Amino acid sequence: MAFDPGTRGSLVSQINVTPLVDVMLVLLIIFMVTAPIIQQGVEVNLPKVKGAALPGEEQQFVVSITRGRDLYLNDTRMTAGDLTRRLTAIAAERPDRQVFIRADEQVPYGDVVRTMAAIKAAGIENVGMVTQMPAGGEELAAPERRGSGNLHP
Repeated sequence: MAFDPGTRGSLVSQINVTPLVDVMLVLLIIFMVTAPIIQQGVEVNLPKVKGAALPGEEQQFVVSITRGRDLYLNDTRMTAGDLTRRLTAIAAERPDRQVFIRADEQVPYGDVVRTMAAIKAAGIENVGMVTQMPAGGEELAAPERRGSGNLHP
């Protein structure tokens, strides 16, 4: 009986899983360390306001305006004219497409409005604004009149 565990000097047919567990733990640590590094995007200091998050079902188009007034469509830098041309092509394919604007809080209001006008000129009517939720106990000054809370102009 060659595989009987009771006999001395015989072969044992068991798999040693210790090396497999070691390799899996090393891979887990590597992925945990590299995942935050892989996330890229345009650095924008968003204004902090209270509001509900919108559900997202499909790929979102985000127009970012940096503090240096550079325009990005998702992660691609472009001019206002290029933005309008690109969004016109997107609107021709799907006119009900929604575009979100992420503007740094230091960007002048006029630049944000001009960007919204460029998006509207492309034929996209659904424009949303991206903001950042304020920290836990931070209170914001409430304006005298509040809008409808609708993110669509």
